[in-house]
Amino acid sequence: MSPLVLPKGRVTLSSGSRVDAAYSLLNRVSAALLLLVFSPLMLIIAWRIWREDGAPVLFAHWRVGQNGHLFRCLKFRTMVCNADVVLAELLLRDPLAREEWLRDHKLRDDPRIMRVGRFLRRTSLDELPQLFNVLCGDMNLVGPRPVVVQEVPRYGEHKRHYLSVKPGMTGLWQVSGRNNLSYAQRVALDARYVESRSLGTDLAILLRTVRVLITRDGAC
Repeated sequence: MSPLVLPKGRVTLSSGSRVDAAYSLLNRVSAALLLLVFSPLMLIIAWRIWREDGAPVLFAHWRVGQNGHLFRCLKFRTMVCNADVVLAELLLRDPLAREEWLRDHKLRDDPRIMRVGRFLRRTSLDELPQLFNVLCGDMNLVGPRPVVVQEVPRYGEHKRHYLSVKPGMTGLWQVSGRNNLSYAQRVALDARYVESRSLGTDLAILLRTVRVLITRDGAC
């Protein structure tokens, strides 16, 4: 997929401005409406997770938000409850899996992922609970991908770009290749987005997100 072309040097949603405050309010209202629309689907997903592996159905992980604020980023749980034990046993008995884990910190054929979890990851439906994060004001619908504390140094000189805005449920990285891109390319796309963010840009990214979800371009 061709990358989304953004205009250079046009910042219409500068952090801390009145426009940015209004934009955050718009995101919260939009999240509330989307929660109403998707609530039946979310209940079905929660039931499927509970049926396969019990409670809890949600997974909350600490992520870095605007100005370094830490928040609990919500997702539907896609791994079994004893995921740590399953991983430890696999790495102990399988040297190839151990090598892959040490290299990429992820596994292509991950035994920790539930059956319903694989479907949720392929379709990105596991991220629907992040609408609550948007509703609470920790995230926006569009923005840089939320990262853990250990990832922030990888942004290097672009760390200020990441910390200047709220992370998003979707963003320029997701509609420009996602997992087909390197981490350095992802960082560059996040910085490019922050430098050029506007309502028009966000609407374009949201529309392309729908296309990416349908085609599963760049999905794991």
